[in-house]
Amino acid sequence: MADSVTVTVQPTPNVNALKFVLNRRLTEGKSQTFRPPTEARASPLAAALLAIPGVVQVFFLNDFITVTRDPSASWDVLAAQAEAVIQRHFAPEG
Repeated sequence: MADSVTVTVQPTPNVNALKFVLNRRLTEGKSQTFRPPTEARASPLAAALLAIPGVVQVFFLNDFITVTRDPSASWDVLAAQAEAVIQRHFAPEG
């Protein structure tokens, strides 16, 4: 079970953004920002997060992902969906 990913959700100073901290590295000191889904073609995880209704931006840096929502979207649903997408992305095959 050592391969399972853990996700910790943290608030940010921006009420429209949440930080999802993982127990693994996504990038090494180089950030990646994705806004329109067309920018996320090279990143299946970013594309999946941007496909969630209400998500307007995804930012990767080191061991965390910051997800930014449209202010009209509710975190109650969106945060759970984003966490599920991240968990699915890193789930071991099989």
